[in-house]
Amino acid sequence: MKRLRLSLAMTLAIAAMPTIAAEGTAAAPQATPEQQAMMEAWQRMSEVRAEHKQLASFAGHWTAKSTMWEAEGAPPSSSEAKATSSLLYDGRYVETVYEGDYQGQAFTGRSMMGFDNLAGKYFNTWVDSMSTGFWLSYGTFDETSNTYTFTGDMRDMMKPDTMVKVRTTIRIDGPDAYTFDWYETRDGKERKTMSIAYARAKS
Repeated sequence: MKRLRLSLAMTLAIAAMPTIAAEGTAAAPQATPEQQAMMEAWQRMSEVRAEHKQLASFAGHWTAKSTMWEAEGAPPSSSEAKATSSLLYDGRYVETVYEGDYQGQAFTGRSMMGFDNLAGKYFNTWVDSMSTGFWLSYGTFDETSNTYTFTGDMRDMMKPDTMVKVRTTIRIDGPDAYTFDWYETRDGKERKTMSIAYARAKS
């Protein structure tokens, strides 16, 4: 919403600038301090930074092997899938389309990852074919461990009024591999419930 208001304000500011009366007879008027400040804010918001450029490492085709721990103490289940990641809007975002199966049913999902210049944080979103919700988390990147860490909340499927704290990590294991881990905190205890190992598909 803040971006929408800023975009609308910027559009109105530009539209309000006086135009040249006749070509070659008058110089374009100088922007007011307020208009100049707004233009600079727009540039900061839209600038492609180093944080965006490093997202390029995700682009391409991947194989995925997932492991899920649905109940504490129960044996894990596993499945295989494929994923395709593409850069959008001059590298500002990376979108990943995930195609696999879950308990014998076809399963597809879509994520969007980027860096929000205004918030100064990375973000990650997720939607899939087995839910009607929308997952949004914000996080950071640690250069020492080469790991992105995101936090957010989700509704408990069995208790919709209860929010569950979720932490996810994306560890870069090399130019052709990375690992996604999902942790949930219930009753004050954090537990890993899913891990997906991605490997770049061989052409």
